[in-house]
Amino acid sequence: MLTHTARPVTATRLGPVLAVLLTGQVMASMDGSIVSVAAQTIRADLHAGGAAVQLVVSGYLLTTGVLLVTCARLGDLLGHRRVFLAGLAWFTVASLLCGLAPGAAALVVTRVAQAVGAALLTPQVFALIQLRWDGAARRRAIGWYSVVLALGVALGQVVGGTVAGADLLGLSWRPVFLVNVPIGAAVLAVAPRVLPRGRPVGGRGPLDLAGVAVLTAAMVALVVPLVLGPDRGWPAWAWPSLGCGAVLLALFVRHETRTPHPLLDPAVLRPAGVKPGLAACWIVMGCYAALLLTLTLHLQSALGLSPLAAGLAFVPYTLGFGLVGLSWHRCPRRLRSALPVAGPLAFAAGTTLLVVLHRDQWHPMGTLPLLMLAGAGHAAGYSPLIAQISSLVEPRYASAVSALNSTGPVLAEVTAVAGLGSVYFAAPSSAEGLLRVAVALAVLLLVAAACAARVAVVRRAGGGAG
Repeated sequence: MLTHTARPVTATRLGPVLAVLLTGQVMASMDGSIVSVAAQTIRADLHAGGAAVQLVVSGYLLTTGVLLVTCARLGDLLGHRRVFLAGLAWFTVASLLCGLAPGAAALVVTRVAQAVGAALLTPQVFALIQLRWDGAARRRAIGWYSVVLALGVALGQVVGGTVAGADLLGLSWRPVFLVNVPIGAAVLAVAPRVLPRGRPVGGRGPLDLAGVAVLTAAMVALVVPLVLGPDRGWPAWAWPSLGCGAVLLALFVRHETRTPHPLLDPAVLRPAGVKPGLAACWIVMGCYAALLLTLTLHLQSALGLSPLAAGLAFVPYTLGFGLVGLSWHRCPRRLRSALPVAGPLAFAAGTTLLVVLHRDQWHPMGTLPLLMLAGAGHAAGYSPLIAQISSLVEPRYASAVSALNSTGPVLAEVTAVAGLGSVYFAAPSSAEGLLRVAVALAVLLLVAAACAARVAVVRRAGGGAG
């Protein structure tokens, strides 16, 4: 497998490099949810049917979920810097085409093209952080990265509601996409002079086309029913598709253990602690997606908040996440090691108390500390843990870790949204549905804490740095 020489970024260059990488990441993360708030406006303006609007919203997630692992491997073969820049350029042009789309069909096609650009650029961000930072600088970079990754979805809802509601220059929903164009162009002007150049070393193996084919088929079979199934009442085809996807995923794993140039090297999972650590990260991210969906729906349908007000209700959560996400790396080593276990427990406590006490009446001052606690727990359960996982594997597996850190949360999020969303909608009332979801989230977060505890035991036994 191709690797890169590890040339850590100096402290003076930390800011500009990270700013470029994370601007690309936040653009891609926001566009996963920014359209949801504007969906009704798009439908009315383009006279689009329900299926077309659903594809505009979900096609982005479907495409990125299918392509992330392959695009991470392309970073190995072609260079992470080069693929990041290509993906950012592709994403920017596709955003322009989305904003200019004359009809629903064109918007669906350009939206898928936009997702291809996102799939190209996003895996390179975490891979470059792993390869170019060390020690405390890496922990700080991962803190910023996790804030952008986890909160991009919520930010997308707020920005989407604000932009679509403002009807800028009479353009209705189009600025939701066009806002990416000047930002992307500015980053593309700066990035080639800022991003460090990687020097490939080792063998340049071919792209595992058989692995690409099997994994793509597996991801399509898994993600399509998870994304489209709930809205369609779980049609009969969804269950065979999920079963087929699971079988294909098992075949992909078997194939990767036998090919000399794997698309996703299974060796990345061999160090003790990596598998439970990734599982904990995925569970936490999935719980966040389910909470975001169900609480937003409850605030609007049961408590009468506007879409924008429901999005702004998550600001305390964002603050709690940001405070911990940007400060955990300064904590003493022992505390850093404990955060991944304490984080899911705090996330569960904040969410459960929030729903039990405030599901019938929303009091901003009363919900503020609980949302901050949940957000802080989310950050503590993700950011230090993914940093610990990075320290457990060799730098040559940076792309593989990045692929797992990108694809795993997508699968976890769509699974949690589909499963817990169905729990919410099956309840006799929105309040009862939200309570059932909160109980399920608490159970899942306890599992995440147990997985994180396993990583802590492995690291204590190995004497790893936190």
